Amino acid sequence: MANGIPATNWASSELQSIVPTDKLNAVTQLVQRSSESSLEWYRRFNRATESASAGADIENKSSHGFDPVTEADRAVESKIREGLGELFPDHSILGEEFGTTGTSSVQWIIDPIDGTRAFITGQPMWGTIVAVTSNGTPLGGWMHVPTLDETYVGSEQTWWSDNTGIRQIETASTTSLSDAVLLCTHPSMFAPGPEAESFARLVQSVKMTRYSGDCVNYGLLAMGLADLVVENMLAPYDIVPLLPIIEGAGGVVTDLDGQPPLNGGYVVAAATPELHASAVRLLSA
Repeated sequence: MANGIPATNWASSELQSIVPTDKLNAVTQLVQRSSESSLEWYRRFNRATESASAGADIENKSSHGFDPVTEADRAVESKIREGLGELFPDHSILGEEFGTTGTSSVQWIIDPIDGTRAFITGQPMWGTIVAVTSNGTPLGGWMHVPTLDETYVGSEQTWWSDNTGIRQIETASTTSLSDAVLLCTHPSMFAPGPEAESFARLVQSVKMTRYSGDCVNYGLLAMGLADLVVENMLAPYDIVPLLPIIEGAGGVVTDLDGQPPLNGGYVVAAATPELHASAVRLLSA
């Protein structure tokens, strides 16, 4: 398991005024442990039968298209919900698999496996992401990538750890589209017509584009290994936990109207304000 990252290294005073430092450290450990438990199911799926001897069943949540959910998704969210309930019995929780409980203005948001399609096909780019919000404003974010044994935490700063140690991370200084590396999980996120055409223009304008990645893309942006992440059709739990990680590293993330993407939808995340403005301008043309 990746090393713990003391909250005093990264958490803002506003966050620590709502969630005590010792409990923030406990949340980091909870996210790590719960996320690591998903490896019990990893690469145990049989695509021909959509099941495996370990009981790793795949279900389709959607009546139109394919939106997979697995036993692992539910188990990880249950572990996090139980742990958060013990730490913060008065807080509310929103999770992808089990919806909303509680009415507190302090809310925890959970995506137990962001990248379930990658998970069920044995690819390593998926993770567990968690946020804490106050009156709808994200104050802290966590991401653990169990296949890489990496943890990201973000608030006032963003820190990263693996089994070799911990360090603060920052976005790159790229300001020009022609120098930028763009990440996106899949181009089918953009509807045929003007939306897909605008994204294609962005792809033609940057130095390099890579697909796949899900939540890990945003960690790579925060680490300075990529410059842009542009995606669409996201749910709140897909992006809200990642906002403090990106912004704590110095990045900018909004929707196409320049607003925080608290409801998901279209997301433009960039290493610098200049690069973000150029990307939004091109995508909105």
